[in-house]
Amino acid sequence: QVQLVESGGGLVQPGGSLRLSCAASGFTLDDYAIGWFRQAPGKEREGVSCVRSSDGNTYYADSVKGRFTISRDNAKNTVYLQMNGLKPEDTAVYYCAATGRRRYIRRLYTPGDMDYWGEGTLVTVSS
Repeated sequence: QVQLVESGGGLVQPGGSLRLSCAASGFTLDDYAIGWFRQAPGKEREGVSCVRSSDGNTYYADSVKGRFTISRDNAKNTVYLQMNGLKPEDTAVYYCAATGRRRYIRRLYTPGDMDYWGEGTLVTVSS
């Protein structure tokens, strides 16, 4: 059974850093692309970053470029999102998601591209 479990969220001051983890089970990362998404209160869920399974190419939303880094450890079946220079507008619930059918798409994924979702982890950026 496919499962994605996020961890690493919390409260951080503006300018601080967090590293989110997405542990996958029931499938191997070799066959799926993984995306990080976020949803702030009253807003739609949006793509933050993704990593393709075929070539490891990564994509980022303009709002996080240069601050966030996605990486994948196939041996641990885990994907990470390193978030630096956090801003109050980064406050949201962060979700990881996986897609097999859309794993070759060459762009930032949208929620509709994804097949499986985790439960999310809350990131709050506040002084």
